[in-house]
Amino acid sequence: MKKIITYWTFDILHKWHINILKRAKELWDYLIVWLSSDEFNNLKNKKSFYSYEERKFLLESIKYVDEVIPENDWKQKKEDIKKYSIDTFVMWDDWEWKFDELKEFCNVVYLPRTPDISTTELKKLIKNLNSESIENIEKALEWIRELNKLL
Repeated sequence: MKKIITYWTFDILHKWHINILKRAKELWDYLIVWLSSDEFNNLKNKKSFYSYEERKFLLESIKYVDEVIPENDWKQKKEDIKKYSIDTFVMWDDWEWKFDELKEFCNVVYLPRTPDISTTELKKLIKNLNSESIENIEKALEWIRELNKLL
């Protein structure tokens, strides 16, 4: 069985996340997602919208994901690749070349982002919601409808 791994926070799950999980799963038989723990996010000065347990529950509900395991520090990637006999490490192309040192242990693949959607942009939309931001509300609802079609 060929295994693929990816590391993410999955702060607010949306269509782009589902698309990249689907494309990653199409590469190999078994997809493991190492999900940033709340403690690790704190070390990175990052605050997630949902707790680790909530994000894990959402990911485990997606048919493309076979296993979800916590990511606790920057150094664990090489150890995890060996421990779980990983064949391919996949990340989005925003991080291209950042993980090339892992090529010594497995294949490294950078997948392109789904255009016109990002967690950062979605967070901005939510933060700026008010009675004058109907366009932002409509765009957020459109993303949610698209996500629901994929689940």
